[in-house]
Amino acid sequence: MKRILLAAVLAATTLSIPAIAQQQKPHSVVLFVADGLRPGVVTEKTAPTMAALMARGVRFTNTHSLFPTFTTANASGMATGHQLGDTGDFSNTIYTGFPVKAAGDSVTPFIENNPILAEIDEKLAGDYLNQDTILKAARDAGFSTATIGKVGPALIFDHTERTGQKTVTIDDVTGHGRGIPLSDELKKRMADAGLPLESPTRGDNGKAGNYTTPGTTVANVAQQKFFADVTTKAVLPMFKERNKPFVLVFWSRDPDGTQHNQGDSLGRLVPGINGPTSMAAIRNADDNLAALLAGLKEQGLDGDTDVILTSDHGFATVSKESATSWAATQTYKDTTATQLPYGFVAIDLAHALGMTLYDPDAKSAPVAAGAFPSRGNGLIGSDPANPELVVAANGGSDLVYLPTADKALAAKVVAFLSTQDYVSGLFVDDSLGKIPGTLPMSAISLKGSAATPQPAIAINFRSFSTGCPDPTACGVVIADAGLQQGQGMHGSFSRAETRNIMGAAGPSFRTNFEDVAPASNADLGKTIAQILGLKIQDKGKLVGRVLTEAMPNGAMPQVQSLTVRSEPDALGQKTVVLMQSVGDTRYFGAAGYPGRTLGLSADAGR
Repeated sequence: MKRILLAAVLAATTLSIPAIAQQQKPHSVVLFVADGLRPGVVTEKTAPTMAALMARGVRFTNTHSLFPTFTTANASGMATGHQLGDTGDFSNTIYTGFPVKAAGDSVTPFIENNPILAEIDEKLAGDYLNQDTILKAARDAGFSTATIGKVGPALIFDHTERTGQKTVTIDDVTGHGRGIPLSDELKKRMADAGLPLESPTRGDNGKAGNYTTPGTTVANVAQQKFFADVTTKAVLPMFKERNKPFVLVFWSRDPDGTQHNQGDSLGRLVPGINGPTSMAAIRNADDNLAALLAGLKEQGLDGDTDVILTSDHGFATVSKESATSWAATQTYKDTTATQLPYGFVAIDLAHALGMTLYDPDAKSAPVAAGAFPSRGNGLIGSDPANPELVVAANGGSDLVYLPTADKALAAKVVAFLSTQDYVSGLFVDDSLGKIPGTLPMSAISLKGSAATPQPAIAINFRSFSTGCPDPTACGVVIADAGLQQGQGMHGSFSRAETRNIMGAAGPSFRTNFEDVAPASNADLGKTIAQILGLKIQDKGKLVGRVLTEAMPNGAMPQVQSLTVRSEPDALGQKTVVLMQSVGDTRYFGAAGYPGRTLGLSADAGR
């Protein structure tokens, strides 16, 4: 009898081992980023796949893009779990402090570019983010890894791995000379699936038009179908055969690229980014997600794969109107009369300070009267090799750098900018001291352990809505960009741009759950690391949190709300930030001068 019982116990123990191992095996993760998607336009009609995913899983309703609300900045937060003061990816265009050969020797490169990212990495000890990414940590831990989609942010998730042998990296320039190489195994799988070994171009979707000609009227369908086909027909089957967990990032350029370039609203704020072309782009991204979910199911991977949906930022319609800008009173070849030209901040500052403006993206040539800097950026001073000011133009916000750290000059710049109607709030490097009307960079997590040069001043531009029921779905922002009034942009501290879509479904998440706690893209980095069981050493302190309340049996965290106000400047203006916090993690909703930022009421300064 004892022998029978012992045999039964041993049999039960033996049978339970695979079950325990199965439970302890890390889940796989798919992170789907719909670039520039606004939550207010996602419905069962416009994006049925996304709506269904959030309905069956978790829908985050108190979401936060990282400011400045740009693509590479938020990619750095997702990839590392850190806010921008640590990652140093302050915007899509930054000041590097050295000429970047891959950017034509510019010191203000646009970093959605693989060779440019490689060169910046090389100059900054091999890792410009100064922090291991989740994909690097995952592949080091034995996971299969892939990052597919929009050039720039896709690579950021494993930017130090450029062989193509460890992490699959496929983007716009794959096969075109600037892409990361494809492994022989992946090449064979793509060929067997009838897929080309180079990415298609955007075609007509890449056409932005000009000040007299409308932009595109088509979504980025062909290029993104290629990315989805590579994922479902080559990458997922390869991962299935490896029989180990994986992490896959899919960065959809739509709706962002189409909303930027759309030709539905040339010169008009309505419909702006809510026209039929933008709606087609939203549906295109939704179709890509549907294809990925179908691919997971076909490979039998859906049961133990967590799918996380996010967007890097919201979006707004471009306005180029100003009654105070000197630049807007001048005549330019490619700009509508009386509207703000590309680079208006650099032009206005140089004029106000009586200094010469040079173009860092045109071999530092002086900018002639009646012309604007080719990419909006500016070197200001008497010597372009040693400028007193550097302006990095980005869109809904601009960055100003002071290589000399001149406090008196910083005060002059702030005093001038505060008089401009396109400005709504200024943030100044803590080391420059307190300047009335401004808040320190540390107040919004832009001061940390970054390896890249620290901006001296972050300029937030004015924003408002056109009056739709959900103001965050019809925001408007003054934009320092080459696009036209009526097209699309982002980057400001408007709630239309800080509010992003966010959802999750899978074995690590609750079902039918609405999460009202604040969440950010940096939190996603930390949450993915937790799901995968990764141990990543933090080099900085500006970290996100694990979204435990969205997991089974998770408890809602305690949330505190706070309004931070600066001292008034000579005009009585205050920079104000609406903020929430969970423990030491801070979330920023809207900021600027009260009444000049969408989401920040006129009485917020009291």
